[in-house]
Amino acid sequence: MSNTPLAVEIAEKIERRKKLERTSTPLPENTRILTVSNQKGGVGKTTTAVNLAAAFARRGARVLVIDLDPQGNTSTAMGVMRREDTESIYEVLLGECTISEAIQQSTDHENLFCVPATIHLAGAEIELVAVAERETLLRQALFEFLEASDKPYHYVIIDCPPSLGMLTINAFVAATEVLIPIQCEYYALEGLSQLISNIELIRNHLNPNLVLSTLLLTMYAGRTNLSAEVAKEVRDHFPEQTLSTVIPRSVRISEAPSFGQTVLAYDSLNVGALAYFEAAHEMAERFEAATNAATSRDEVIDSGEES
Repeated sequence: MSNTPLAVEIAEKIERRKKLERTSTPLPENTRILTVSNQKGGVGKTTTAVNLAAAFARRGARVLVIDLDPQGNTSTAMGVMRREDTESIYEVLLGECTISEAIQQSTDHENLFCVPATIHLAGAEIELVAVAERETLLRQALFEFLEASDKPYHYVIIDCPPSLGMLTINAFVAATEVLIPIQCEYYALEGLSQLISNIELIRNHLNPNLVLSTLLLTMYAGRTNLSAEVAKEVRDHFPEQTLSTVIPRSVRISEAPSFGQTVLAYDSLNVGALAYFEAAHEMAERFEAATNAATSRDEVIDSGEES
């Protein structure tokens, strides 16, 4: 058998795929609501939101994606309609329709749904200034939808714009977890401390349940020292939150949105698609392990109090 770098790479990819096929991805008992955020642009935020959602759906989860970015790239990548007259998250925030009325099934997978963004969302920051309890509009609408839904959703993934405005605040208030994609480039941690400070402010004043649960390294170039150095730095600072899975730099990942698809639909054999499958599986396993550990601690505490 050939031992060339290409042959080794292909063999490794085949083994990774077989490993995924042999394992099942655990589903959370209650809905996990994650906002994908990074105030630094170009880090793979939207790409991560749509491809993780698609990976969760293909691993058996029922997933809702909410596009809070006025650019609407998430909606486009999921193949949903977003004309000017389309009912969207804009109308939901202004109370003109419900999520049930705005939701669309993605062309990507039967388990994947989306509340799209349209061009109208660009003016929402200004329009929401005069609205009462404007920080909680998305949370109220989302909770009402989840409670009334006939079938449970395992994940809600919110993609927000790369800025701390009213739309991003709504995402943080509605979510229970924050996922931050970090590109393996120079200045990767630039602005991260400010983002974490903003999350802490939201925790203290608007949403005590919000936690920074996941950091995902993106645009990883395995043959460069820079990517390895950035990955080490991030893991040194955030050992518990950083996934061991990394998302490689891939032309296929970049091409997929232009075809209105996720990379999993565009090229399921691509190493980038495989990495998003692995990231979704790792997130699910970590959450299950943390939940089981918390349950065990509670049982120990309860038994101690009873005795």
